[in-house]
Amino acid sequence: MRPAIPERWLIIGAFAVIYIVWGSTYLVNFWAIQVIPPFLMSGSRFFAAGLLLYFFFKPRQVVPISRKQFLNAFILGILFLTIGAGGVVWAEQYIDTGMVALIIAFDPLLILLLLWIIRGKRPKGLSLLGTALGIVGMALLVDQPQFIASREAIWGLIAISISMTAWAFASIYISTMDLPASKSRSTALQMLGGGACLFLVGGISGEVSDLNFGKIDMNFTFSWLYLVLLGSLLAFSSFNYLLTKVSPAKVATSTYVNPVVALWLGWAFNAELLSNQSLLAAGILLSGVVFINSQ
Repeated sequence: MRPAIPERWLIIGAFAVIYIVWGSTYLVNFWAIQVIPPFLMSGSRFFAAGLLLYFFFKPRQVVPISRKQFLNAFILGILFLTIGAGGVVWAEQYIDTGMVALIIAFDPLLILLLLWIIRGKRPKGLSLLGTALGIVGMALLVDQPQFIASREAIWGLIAISISMTAWAFASIYISTMDLPASKSRSTALQMLGGGACLFLVGGISGEVSDLNFGKIDMNFTFSWLYLVLLGSLLAFSSFNYLLTKVSPAKVATSTYVNPVVALWLGWAFNAELLSNQSLLAAGILLSGVVFINSQ
């Protein structure tokens, strides 16, 4: 019988996954939505990953799932995946992948502010400084011609803002919710629920009429499989695991590694340009996130 892996190493490994794999998914998502529209592509990705996790990675001891647990997992799936991930992928039609990742870096600051508003946990010391820096960095980032002069980019910014808020709420409340005892079952139900709702959104928004399966090629196949197996199955499972082991603010530190990965990949493989103002904004914003998580 194999010895159990120490929890400390599981936590380190999970952080490595959400840092690196999630950073790469911004570019891979962009490649995938060149073939399949964003909501339908995201829905198929999460639903497929949910099916794999639910039926092929069964827990050793199957514990019955109550109606409340099922509903809670479904709600989290909508917040994390339908609104959270779906809105971000939709925005990538109008905003460069590296810029999207950089805007998402504001999420730890948003969580900090929501914890202050909802639970009365007022930030102190370096956290206050980090919050101020984050706000300045975000203002500097979006105060650029590619955002201000483009109506589509503004809609993308709105979509990302809504997505971040939904993700932050879910990150705060997940530790207090009654969820299935099996982490794999809980994660699978979230992906199935979120994926199903993304299909619904895609149908309502008219994406079905834009489908063209003749455009599917090896690049799309690789991108979709990468998103299902690594971006969804492995990374989202790691994310859910971390939220039950460490604080939401610590899990959100992935948002200052993801942009570095995404910015480099976007520049190297997608010819995305970075202005000096964007780089300055990135430095200020990410410094703020570091200050917050150093408390």
